[in-house]
Amino acid sequence: MKTVEIRWHGRGGQGVVTANELLAGAAIREGKFIKAFPEFGPERMGAPIKAFFRISDEPIKVHSQVYNPDYVVILDPTLVGHVDLTGGLKTGGAVIANYSEGREKLLEALGDDSEIHVVNATKIALEEVGRPIANTAMLGALVKVSGIVSLDSVLAELQAKFSAKFPDKVIQKNINSVKRAYEEVD
Repeated sequence: MKTVEIRWHGRGGQGVVTANELLAGAAIREGKFIKAFPEFGPERMGAPIKAFFRISDEPIKVHSQVYNPDYVVILDPTLVGHVDLTGGLKTGGAVIANYSEGREKLLEALGDDSEIHVVNATKIALEEVGRPIANTAMLGALVKVSGIVSLDSVLAELQAKFSAKFPDKVIQKNINSVKRAYEEVD
């Protein structure tokens, strides 16, 4: 596998960093090399943030933010039209967005001809987890579209990482959220 680069966009408190860490753990489970880190300073809850992820079968020597992603993941649909979400997206790259209005509306809003995948991750999160935190749902959507790690590795990492902090019921709700978005992403 060549190095695949991902840039996440969300807001503070939405679980962007957690989703990026879960993806990193899943990749490590599969013996891949990764670089994963957020970009935020003293921002407050709700401020736009980014996280970056690289995955490869070979050691990764680049340590900078992701300027030319293969995939852009948008957790918060309110960022559309207010933040440059697709800047630097590689030709042939894809956008995976938490967006309830459908692919055509997002394509129009982004003013871009990128490959677009949408899923109503907020709705999934509300129905499965009981809170509008779409991070685990978006992780499921990303895994389906990109295929960079297996769904099983993501679910195993989620189980392992969350078991120290959350009761089994909460873990299962997040697993359901991942699986459902994996199936529903368009």
